[in-house]
Amino acid sequence: MANDTPHGPGSGSASEAPASPSSARSAEPPQVVLDSQQVKRSLLRIAHEIVERNDHLENLYLVGVPNGGVPLARQLAAHLEEICGIEPVLGVLDTTLYRDDLVSSGKRPRLRRTEMPSAVDERVVILIDDVCSTGRTIRAAMDALMDFGRPQAVQVVALVDRGHRELPIKIDYVGKNIPTQRGDRVQMRVVDGDPGEGLEVILISAAAGGAGS
Repeated sequence: MANDTPHGPGSGSASEAPASPSSARSAEPPQVVLDSQQVKRSLLRIAHEIVERNDHLENLYLVGVPNGGVPLARQLAAHLEEICGIEPVLGVLDTTLYRDDLVSSGKRPRLRRTEMPSAVDERVVILIDDVCSTGRTIRAAMDALMDFGRPQAVQVVALVDRGHRELPIKIDYVGKNIPTQRGDRVQMRVVDGDPGEGLEVILISAAAGGAGS
């Protein structure tokens, strides 16, 4: 999910050189690739696709991957309840300790909460993340999931698929495919302070600095 110098007085001469193209690019604002209404429509469409694909909706178990997948999972659960009258089980699964790039990064990981209300045995688990790129987060989520039982099936939702896979991970339900450069960043952020309502996705180009999961 999203984590997001002017010159001070007297810092330059009266006739400063014009800004270089690279500095002009870095000042460009992030591009909104999905606004809050488009996010809502995408989630509603995905909810209908989940209903169409699965025969036994009472077996659904939605699992949000922190941070961005959690508010998306809640909204999907609400849509599913509206569409078919069934309230799916909803969990939160931290993947931090299951990532295969943890040791190589050399950084001390910040652990997030895991809240799995029950085992996943014989359930159709739907893993939900905001942005999918290399596939390593989803792979780690699948590894972490096995600690909670043996699901009947695992399906994957990504609000945005930005490409650049390093692992053979398939996304079953996609909000939007966005072509990106490897150095670009794609982030979901809260609008108006309400993650239950206002979510948007932004693209920060490599020229302004950044990288992607």
